[in-house]
Amino acid sequence: MAEPDTQPATGPGTPPGTAGRREGIPLGRIAGVPVVLAYSWFVIAAFTVIAYGPVLAQNNPMLGVSAYLVAFAYAVLLLISVLVHELAHALTAKIYGWPTQKIVLNLWGGHTQFESFTASPGRSVLVALAGPAANFVLAGGAWLLLGTNSLGSVAEILTNIFMWANFLIAVFNVLPGLPLDGGRLVESIVWKATGSQAKGTVAAGWGGRVIVVAIAYWFLLRPYLAGDQPDFSLLMITILVGGFLWMGASASIQQGTLRARLPLVSAAGLSTPAVGIPATGTVRDALRLAAAGTKSLVVCGPDGRPQAVVDPGALASVPGAAADTTPVTAISFPLAAGAYIPEWSKGQELIQFLSQLEGRHYAVVDHNGAVTGLLTQDVVLAAITGKGRRNDKRPQGQNR
Repeated sequence: MAEPDTQPATGPGTPPGTAGRREGIPLGRIAGVPVVLAYSWFVIAAFTVIAYGPVLAQNNPMLGVSAYLVAFAYAVLLLISVLVHELAHALTAKIYGWPTQKIVLNLWGGHTQFESFTASPGRSVLVALAGPAANFVLAGGAWLLLGTNSLGSVAEILTNIFMWANFLIAVFNVLPGLPLDGGRLVESIVWKATGSQAKGTVAAGWGGRVIVVAIAYWFLLRPYLAGDQPDFSLLMITILVGGFLWMGASASIQQGTLRARLPLVSAAGLSTPAVGIPATGTVRDALRLAAAGTKSLVVCGPDGRPQAVVDPGALASVPGAAADTTPVTAISFPLAAGAYIPEWSKGQELIQFLSQLEGRHYAVVDHNGAVTGLLTQDVVLAAITGKGRRNDKRPQGQNR
């Protein structure tokens, strides 16, 4: 349930707290960690009341209509169990200096979003398994409380439900496949053995898919082969949980595959050779540089910083008689503010840097600030995804 998420909760110009309000209801902070109750939680709460209320009323006739209130209390206790689970992740991560962005409680239980951090196999396992461990503790506490025989009927029902809910949450989450916490154990074992976290993530993602197949066999196919019709509620829960796990496992496989390609992503390796041309230059100056074999031309301002890119199509369309009088800025398209990157940037560092920049073109500069290349967003995406560049009939270098 603890999936690292390095994306910011708000974007530029977004008022503080706006994203949180869109996502759900802010419940405040616990140990400095913001907690948000997603609107989707009310769906599972309603389902719990509708599905479990009649069962409680049938098994406990003395409850009457209040059986539905008890069912809602069960949904709240389940919410508390998930919150404790996620807090265990966050507080354990805090020991290692991993900043937690927020905890979100939603339809599927919840998840903890971390900010950027440097993980290791051992620490990743400890942070992941802290959640199920907390639920085992809650289940044990409820079991001890049931042994006192001093509870009323309703309290005993809720305590018994609370015990089994936490036990099942703990057991379910230690299953060896992502997106479950136990998947981090598989990831860390493969990571430690191969030295590649990406390979570990892919292996754990496949483990998650195996778990989905096993669940489908046990709860759907096995009863069907035995001639039994599965309960409708069980059927829906199995489909929903299986679908959620399959999507999470597939996302983990994709994430691991993309992470494995990160070492191939470098500003120097992916950029096309380019040189800088002063903004005071003319089309004639640009033509001389192009004739010398320069593939891309980056227009630099008075301070030497890249500010635009010469459009090859526009450059070729200028009549020869006007080449000496037409400024190079007239045949250029602007770069986004600050869209220049060091040529030594690579991997995750480069991706995070580009995510903070606007536009689709970035000038590449050396230690002295001189332009050495031009990098495009399409080339970076192609390197990460392993897919070819998109077929674009517009002039190469045109800003979009």
